[in-house]
Amino acid sequence: MAEKMNQQEYPLAPATRQSRSDEESSTLRSEELKRKKRIKLAIYIAAFAVFQTIVILVFALTVMRVKTPKVRLGTDVTFQNFKTGTQASPTFDLSFTTQVGVKNTNFGPYKFDSTIATFMYQGVTVGQVTIPKGKAGLRSTKKVGVIVNVDSNALSSTAGLGSELGAGVLTLNSQAKLSGKVELMFVMKKKKSAEMNCTMTIEVSTKAIQTMSCE
Repeated sequence: MAEKMNQQEYPLAPATRQSRSDEESSTLRSEELKRKKRIKLAIYIAAFAVFQTIVILVFALTVMRVKTPKVRLGTDVTFQNFKTGTQASPTFDLSFTTQVGVKNTNFGPYKFDSTIATFMYQGVTVGQVTIPKGKAGLRSTKKVGVIVNVDSNALSSTAGLGSELGAGVLTLNSQAKLSGKVELMFVMKKKKSAEMNCTMTIEVSTKAIQTMSCE
């Protein structure tokens, strides 16, 4: 009877150790899963931060970058009055309609003030026209119609004019400077000046524009 009682009092050591081992394994697995989740979360956060940085850089280099608008004299010229002299008695008196194009490549409208466009012959002012204030929309071109009157009355010397008319052409230069602001995101305004410098060669016999170049 004593031997039987002694047998019943022996602890189940192997089963206890196995239970503790299972608990430790479970805890390690749980910690490993948590660690993997933390690593995965850190990777996601880092990837999102890199992506956000790239988006901000692209946005800053494209959308928020303010470019200078371009001003050009149109090639569609219609003459209402066209009078020229001869090589021996060189004069000119012209009246024509054309368009001034304001090209805005920014991601915001360009509002410009009224200005004067000057037409010159060999550096001498022979006519002027007003370009009214206006607005070129985002990534678009604003075309402003103007009526231009030019004549040779202001020329002190007509020797060069006689040579040109003898060759059947007349060369005029036009210049203007627009002052305005580019608006971005409805809150940011950046001052920008745009200049026009165009040279047109008119063919006298056909009363048409032979060439038009703008810088």
